[in-house]
Amino acid sequence: MSSNSTKKHWEEIYQTKDMVHDVSWYQDTPETSIDLVLSTGVEKSNAIIDIGGGDSNLVDKFLELGFKNISVLDISAKALQKAKTRLAGKARSVTWIETDVLEFDTESRFDVWHDRAAFHFLTKEDDITHYVESAGKFIKPNGYLIISTFSMNGPKKCSGLDITQYSEDSITRTFEKDFSHVRSFEEIHTTPFNTKQSFLFSIFKRN
Repeated sequence: MSSNSTKKHWEEIYQTKDMVHDVSWYQDTPETSIDLVLSTGVEKSNAIIDIGGGDSNLVDKFLELGFKNISVLDISAKALQKAKTRLAGKARSVTWIETDVLEFDTESRFDVWHDRAAFHFLTKEDDITHYVESAGKFIKPNGYLIISTFSMNGPKKCSGLDITQYSEDSITRTFEKDFSHVRSFEEIHTTPFNTKQSFLFSIFKRN
């Protein structure tokens, strides 16, 4: 799927669906992501980016915790606008980046790169390689990559799109060039319509 087609797909998703009731990935409080970010020892002034953050509540929680250098990247302008509307005046404290992660470029470098359920939508080897290279480029030395994907026990599709499932071994091999694997674990996510999805959460440290 081309970048334009991908953008059109996600704009339609966010235009037609309510985050709370209609999308499987919704979390009222993304506790696991918050716990993993805090486990890195990141300072409140350090740079954090949420890849594919969309309308996630994670940015709200970061602001509540006092983090002051937060970026949210998503391909969907509609998703980002929903988050901005929800945050109202607080949205001015966040850097909003509307782009395909595969086209992302910046002079900024990040202490923590968080991605919950965006990376696994990449199914072409070249796209996966490009993402891995971008993470290696934009994460500071000794910074952290926190990434979650569908596990080998999880769904094979999401929102009508194919995904790539990962095991601890395969995700470690994927990022081994620039990152040291810290740990991985599976977690069951209960969707708003009470179905179960198995996610693999992994944390890496930039070499």
